[in-house]
Amino acid sequence: MRLRTPLALFGAVVLVLLGPPLLTSGGGSDTGTQIPGLRFMVPNTPGGGYDITARTAAKNAEDAGLTHSIEVFNLPGAGGTVGLTRLVDEHGNGKLAMSMGLGVVGAARSNDAPKTLADTTPIARLTEEQDVVVVSKDSPYRTIDELIEAWKTDPGELPVGGGSSPGGPDHLAPMLMARAAGIAPKEVNYIPFDGGGELLASILGNKVAFGVSGVGEYLDQIKAGELRVLAVTGPERVGELKDAPTLMESGYDVNFTNWRGIVAPPGLSTAERDKLTRLVEELHDSSEWQKSLEQNGWEDAFLTGDDFGDFMEAEDKRVVSVLKELGL
Repeated sequence: MRLRTPLALFGAVVLVLLGPPLLTSGGGSDTGTQIPGLRFMVPNTPGGGYDITARTAAKNAEDAGLTHSIEVFNLPGAGGTVGLTRLVDEHGNGKLAMSMGLGVVGAARSNDAPKTLADTTPIARLTEEQDVVVVSKDSPYRTIDELIEAWKTDPGELPVGGGSSPGGPDHLAPMLMARAAGIAPKEVNYIPFDGGGELLASILGNKVAFGVSGVGEYLDQIKAGELRVLAVTGPERVGELKDAPTLMESGYDVNFTNWRGIVAPPGLSTAERDKLTRLVEELHDSSEWQKSLEQNGWEDAFLTGDDFGDFMEAEDKRVVSVLKELGL
């Protein structure tokens, strides 16, 4: 009995010493992805592409055990530049990030915003996706040719809605469509909405003749039969929408895709920036995120750090060039 007591005590001590590593080996702690109190800003209304991307990323990160209790909140206005200004004003806040994309690039230009994406800390580009040209289920237009034929007859009488400000993806895509169809872009009656969520009601209510927005934003409504998709804007048909032709194969010289990513406030320490980047890298590699890419029709376009910053700078120049080329 005397021999058993020291051995038992020794075993108990070993279990205590081994306990913490065994309890903390999972859930993202090994890679330092836990960011308590992380908040994710969406710079447009609920239901839009930035909103869907942010909420999907937050849920996937939590489901994968990378971090916990990410708060996603909306701060809409001026095509995303209200949120952009708020983000830049949060100098040094390593627990705030913002969902964004090409639309914010265009809005910052068209609204002559006081803050630009060059003032932010680039974290990652996440996805690329095509836009869809959609009408309500009650629309008289059943093909892209029928729609464009009517559009050419009187461009001003067929308003097109998009979920971005001038210079954003939902504005540039129909302008490029118009040019390809022989319609002067200046004649197009474009009605901007603050995100795809606001736009949806106007399409369903036939307040616009057609709408242009991201595949992932309206995939559910298309599958449910509430929206009819006439074409996609990218180089290939979308897997979930195989019956929808590309504009190129329909005879209109348009090849256009949108992208979305994440930026953070300026003034982050190297450690704070790296921690956010590690979190997004682990998210990108997770099975949860890979499944979401497939379900939403998103293309993987992962790019981080300074490379993403260089990409955003190039996109700013591209927006200016396209707007000038279109005479807008």
